[in-house]
Amino acid sequence: MNFRVLKKVRLIVSLIFFLLITYIFIDFTNALSVALIQAVLYLEFVPSLLNFISLAGIAAAGFIFIIILTLFFGRIYCSSVCPLGTLQDIFIWLKRRFTRKKQFGKLRTFKQLRYAILILSILLLVFGWVFPLLFLDPFSNFGRIIANLVRPVYLLLNNFSTFFLESIDIYTLYRVEPGVTSRFSILFSLAFLIMIIWLSLRYARLFCNTLCPVGAFLGFLSKFSVYKIYLNQSICTSCGKCSAVCKAGCIDIENKTLDFSSCIGCLNCLTSCPDNGVMFGRPPKNPDISLKAFDSNRRNFLAGGFLSLASLASIPLLAAPQGKRRGRQRSPRAVIKKHAVSPPGSISSEHFNASCTACHLCVSACPTHVIKPSLLHYGLSGIMQPRMDYHASFCNFDCVICSEICPTGALQPLLIEEKHVLQLGKVVFIKQNCIVYTEGTDCGACSEHCPTKAVTMRPFRKKLLIPVVDPDICVGCGACEYACPTDPKSIYVEGNPVHLIADKPQIEKLEQPDTNDDFPF
Repeated sequence: MNFRVLKKVRLIVSLIFFLLITYIFIDFTNALSVALIQAVLYLEFVPSLLNFISLAGIAAAGFIFIIILTLFFGRIYCSSVCPLGTLQDIFIWLKRRFTRKKQFGKLRTFKQLRYAILILSILLLVFGWVFPLLFLDPFSNFGRIIANLVRPVYLLLNNFSTFFLESIDIYTLYRVEPGVTSRFSILFSLAFLIMIIWLSLRYARLFCNTLCPVGAFLGFLSKFSVYKIYLNQSICTSCGKCSAVCKAGCIDIENKTLDFSSCIGCLNCLTSCPDNGVMFGRPPKNPDISLKAFDSNRRNFLAGGFLSLASLASIPLLAAPQGKRRGRQRSPRAVIKKHAVSPPGSISSEHFNASCTACHLCVSACPTHVIKPSLLHYGLSGIMQPRMDYHASFCNFDCVICSEICPTGALQPLLIEEKHVLQLGKVVFIKQNCIVYTEGTDCGACSEHCPTKAVTMRPFRKKLLIPVVDPDICVGCGACEYACPTDPKSIYVEGNPVHLIADKPQIEKLEQPDTNDDFPF
């Protein structure tokens, strides 16, 4: 296998992962197995690292696989698996495709900044903080870009296509509510995308070798890789063609050296050298070697690494629509929540904040769109981490999708039976806000929507009924809060800092009919 074929394999693998992960974030049909989604997402470095730190069993295998792959072949993750890396490559390709500038100039390296960010990230992770990863993790930033900027456009096109097809009596598609996330999260994603576009068009893969802690860590490991790309100094004529196509700026053509720790494995240099002076294999101790020292079997070994990644690709799908929001009326007393409600499977706010990188996959996957990015609900260190927004919707009593697809282990998988008794928070009733109390009007919306009957109606005045709550059997799904028509709410869910187990509601026995009656009906 020659290097041109190998480069095509790399491009195919990169596009498979890129399109696959993009589809995971934008799709709403939830058609394929959760296991297929997890198999792909556990190959993303930061999610697999957090699973490894929490000793999440087989979920941590992705981290070990990436480390072994790097120690053999270098930063294959950066070249083929990381979706943000592929996104940068797409911008770079568009620039070279539609401009006259076909070559890269000499790119500066900022090694001190790179390793300073890496050391800071490691130190904060040691103390249980994922705060820097919220802003610099390539997978999470890519997820936010797709969830906040691309997915709404995708749903808009779906709804437009649905309208057109229904006009000609074709009903293969259906309308979906977009489920807006948060203004801050959208603005942050847009700002990050603009930065990535600017860096890609001007400095190629500078983000990967300067700001990205994943690139810095894998670059450090690649110093010890068994197989490397290097320059054969006895053959190299310093023509500069390899450095002109290097997206990482890692080739010093004057000294005939290549910094493999900065190499992102694009393979452009291997196919550009007219004299075969750029080589792949075990670098010899003596740099003055002949071309015969290259073992072609090593090409196949590298190709095998790429093909093994390609075999992991699949096409998973996720979930979606929600109901309409209700109107609200004025009420006299404000609602101040002490604790945000973290999504099911998060165990506790502390565990969730220490593991979530705010990739927004659960935000995209939630069928009722109740999961929204936070602002300061968890404090500054939990900015953009998902929370349950019961003003926007409610948590489906029989849904565990978010816990199944979380790639970092911040949300642990739940069974439906476990979800039915998992208490995310407890219901609180404010009589002064309730329209039954303030306006003497029938309501009962909260009780009608409560799946555990933690909210029931009791006699109040004349023929009016007023809500009475039992916090012990409440699971904190937020159906009552969402259904409540008052503003501020007269009933709401106060989050549990540590998720609890709710008591099971007592089932009232129905009176049995008299079986001695001969009347058949």
